[in-house]
Amino acid sequence: MVHSGIDGFEMPAGDTVRHAAEALRMLADPTRINVLWALMQGETSVACLADLAGTSPTAVSQHLSKLRLAGLVTNRREGTFVYYQLADPHVGALLRQALSHAGHPASAAEVPAG
Repeated sequence: MVHSGIDGFEMPAGDTVRHAAEALRMLADPTRINVLWALMQGETSVACLADLAGTSPTAVSQHLSKLRLAGLVTNRREGTFVYYQLADPHVGALLRQALSHAGHPASAAEVPAG
């Protein structure tokens, strides 16, 4: 095998791959991207996120529930209010990379011939 001669080459663990795939799947929705982008600015409420994302609080709540289960956001309750934030800085870095990539699609000259 070609890769067997590469020092330190190791495929990622199955659980790690599944977790990464789930995180990327969560980014495959424009509303979730907008919500996560807004959360990069700091902790906020569902109502504020709905306003920033241009959608209803109900829709934002449903997306936040999925993002929380995927481990991308966390929340805290203060009285009757719930505030959300990114789970860690890596989420913001992943989002920045995805948006940067989307803004700079590879040209035909940059794609290696297969």
